Amino acid sequence: MKIMIASDIHGSALYCRKLLEAFDAEQADKLLLLGDLLYHGPRNPLPEEYDPKAVAAMLNARKRQILCVRGNCDGEVDQMMLEFPIMADYCILSAGNRMIFATHGHHYNETALPMLQPGDVLLHGHTHIPVLEDRGDYILANPGSVTLPKQESTRGYLLLENNTLTLKALDAAVEQNLPLA
Repeated sequence: MKIMIASDIHGSALYCRKLLEAFDAEQADKLLLLGDLLYHGPRNPLPEEYDPKAVAAMLNARKRQILCVRGNCDGEVDQMMLEFPIMADYCILSAGNRMIFATHGHHYNETALPMLQPGDVLLHGHTHIPVLEDRGDYILANPGSVTLPKQESTRGYLLLENNTLTLKALDAAVEQNLPLA
């Protein structure tokens, strides 16, 4: 199974559309969204083509392919707009013998680790900064932000396929690979 992982759309119809185009081009089976889907948040500028209703419509059209966790900017009103569940604080996936703990990053992160075993993956968004690193005891993976990248990073996503995490820019350029096996 090929899973595309993205975070922090923040209501941008422009970048949601580009993400879904990349999803189609990658021929991924599932899209795991790490929160902050519709609202831009009080600390962020209005993103290009800010249109939460259009983002909801685009994502709802793909609801059978989407897995999602709640971000700090996601609330019950967002859930009312979306036809797939978004209110879980985390989800657990497996890649071979490794657990992948997927969350937004505002509760669980590098300074507030969940219960991980050596070699497990902490997967989160929230910081808008892409990371793919083996930290010794665990692997840290963050796709960055599709819409509002920070620290001069690129808009991007992660792919999980064949026990490998691949960090890619939104234009599909490979930035980094990390085998999990």
